[in-house]
Amino acid sequence: MPTWLTLGGLLAGIVLGAYARRAGGEGWIEAVLSPIGTLWLNALQITIVPLVASLVITGMMHMARAAQAGRMAALTLGTFASILVGGAVMAAFLTPAILAAFPVPEGVAEGFAADLANVEAGPLPAFGDFLTSFIPTNIIAAAAETAMIPVVIFAAALAIAATRLGPIQRDAIALFFASIANAMLVIIGWVLKVAPIGVFALGARLGANVGLSAVATLGHYILVVSAIGVAVFAAAYLIAAIKGRAGLPAFVRAILPSQAVALSTQSSLASLPPMLAAARRLDIAEDTADFVLPMAVTVFRATGPAMNLAVAIYTAHLLDVELGAAAIFAGIVVASLTTLGSASLPGSISFVSAIGPISIAMGLPVAPLAILVAVEVLPDIVRTIANVTMNVAVTGAIDRHAPASARNDA
Repeated sequence: MPTWLTLGGLLAGIVLGAYARRAGGEGWIEAVLSPIGTLWLNALQITIVPLVASLVITGMMHMARAAQAGRMAALTLGTFASILVGGAVMAAFLTPAILAAFPVPEGVAEGFAADLANVEAGPLPAFGDFLTSFIPTNIIAAAAETAMIPVVIFAAALAIAATRLGPIQRDAIALFFASIANAMLVIIGWVLKVAPIGVFALGARLGANVGLSAVATLGHYILVVSAIGVAVFAAAYLIAAIKGRAGLPAFVRAILPSQAVALSTQSSLASLPPMLAAARRLDIAEDTADFVLPMAVTVFRATGPAMNLAVAIYTAHLLDVELGAAAIFAGIVVASLTTLGSASLPGSISFVSAIGPISIAMGLPVAPLAILVAVEVLPDIVRTIANVTMNVAVTGAIDRHAPASARNDA
């Protein structure tokens, strides 16, 4: 995605819409620009179900095979899972607390709600129906209705079942769904290349409904979601202090080069070499670092469930949608499973493939994500730095608690 052009398109659209609002020209924005923005949003949404299902299947198959490799793999994946689920639970409590202390600027939420007045959010069923919906009678119908929890659970079950098949059938399934996922990513790439146009059109409609105060709301959103990433970042230092061998001061010094690369590239993969070097400086066993860190870069994004769920909760707060226990639980489940099962993707793509299913599962509209993706470049910096820091901290913790025989298995 042309990041800065998209951000510029959003701001330009908001300014144009605000000017049209003051001049009484909202009608032509609704007639001309609104359909363009809606088409772009629909093109973005159409890939969500096949992409998420394919990524979960391929990712879970990869993790299941890795878990069979030995005790080190099982320990690593178990540690990853506990941190990811714990992060989602933390965000479920911390995000509403932050929003209660620092709410959306007064008068702005109403404008956003008006902007999304024609966007339907799926209603949440009663709690009993909610539980039974986890296993539908027809998975095709569930996918057609974008019921993300049963789709994700079925995809995970299919992936685990596929690992029990012979190598020819197993590899055929993996290749098929990897091909589907890659094709969906190509389509998303096409859609994101024209993001400046689509976001400009959506921004103009937003500006016409909200005015320039929309800019303040976007800034508020960046701060709230980034605060959740900072909480994960702080948790990494806590793990290093309690579970690491070298202690907190040594960890702080060792991790700085990796954080610098993460800041400049916004890529965990590009940060892998300095992360390996940091592990050496922290006296982490070479076998452990060489096994855990590449796996962490591939399937472990510590901020994923936490920050993705925070985005969905922020959207609900913005639209004055009250989230009950069932909605929060649905968000935690989908946020955890989609992160556990999907490979590492660029921020703009993972924003679509990860947060869209969470919003749908929680009964929220996906439309706000088309606006928020334009400013994802700023929270994504926090995401990458926190992920890199947690990767090294977790590697140190695993090395400390893994028996020598488990290292040999790795």
